[in-house]
Amino acid sequence: MFDEFAGEAFDLLGRDRGSVVAADDGVPLAVREVGPAFAPLTVVFVHGFCNRMTGWHFQRVQLEEAWGSTIRMVFFDLRGHGDSGVPRRATCTIPHLAQDVDAVIRALVPEGPIVLVGHSMGGMAVLSYVGQHPDLIGSRVVGVGLIATAAEKLGDVGLARTLNTPVVAGFSTAARHLPRVVQSGRGASKRVLAPILRSASFGDRSISPAIMWHSEQMINDTSLKTLVDFLPSFKNHDETAAVPLLAPIETLVVCGDRDLLTPFRYSKSIAGHLPDAELVKVPGAGHMVQLERAELVSDAIDRLLTRSVETLPTPSAWSEWVRVATDYADHARHWVAHGGPAAWWRGLRGRPVVGPTFR
Repeated sequence: MFDEFAGEAFDLLGRDRGSVVAADDGVPLAVREVGPAFAPLTVVFVHGFCNRMTGWHFQRVQLEEAWGSTIRMVFFDLRGHGDSGVPRRATCTIPHLAQDVDAVIRALVPEGPIVLVGHSMGGMAVLSYVGQHPDLIGSRVVGVGLIATAAEKLGDVGLARTLNTPVVAGFSTAARHLPRVVQSGRGASKRVLAPILRSASFGDRSISPAIMWHSEQMINDTSLKTLVDFLPSFKNHDETAAVPLLAPIETLVVCGDRDLLTPFRYSKSIAGHLPDAELVKVPGAGHMVQLERAELVSDAIDRLLTRSVETLPTPSAWSEWVRVATDYADHARHWVAHGGPAAWWRGLRGRPVVGPTFR
């Protein structure tokens, strides 16, 4: 079988600009950035359960190709995942993940417009962040993308049901009584979790072996402690009150029609409360839709960014930035002539950016 993604550099994000942000409770969060710190718009990506920031690999590549240096993209590993630190069990909740999103934003994006994009548990964290910071919606947060996620409790369907097995229950009990043993159980994670999550991750059986391998590596690298510590959060998760808060801003909702972990009906429910949101149902795709149908998801996020830019005012800082970027005088004149930033942004997309940091 020919695999067009054989040899794909899924570790590309590991070569990008890196830093560590301390969460409010001290847990170190591994962060990577693409694009200049002074870019006029920052996109913060929040990955899903048993994944890591490299789950956004194709979006990192494709959106950089589309937007160049006119945006900055910020990726980070959630607590207990990837290269981030191991948290206390009591902090393995969706609200704590939202606080981590806030910590990253405070540290790296103290000013300027932001678009938040979350997949699965990351989408739940984004909704929780919105609920915790409603004053930032429309002022700082100008767009939100929700990929294969849910606002309401999963209960006995989707992810909660898929992982509600005697084997996982046994490891949950062990985590309470033998935490050190379970914390080191990465090998057991491969044996216990991979078959469960793999069967629900992709809708197409002919998925690229390289993409399948990358997905399985993310699962295998997640400790069983993280798995069992986060499980209760899915049953308690309920951010339905946050959904209407998104009404004033651009919103994108994407889900595969073969998603077994967060079935499409959850995405449809979110979009049902947001009549202006873009709802994308991806035929044949499973839960890891951003890997399985990467270009389609990247294109949808591209549209979200374009719409978000078109709603922005014209801050004086941006005017100063355009004036000093003499290489873009023609673009600046086009921007002024057309009375808004959207056409100017479209002209800049894919070009390098030169200018001062504006804070």
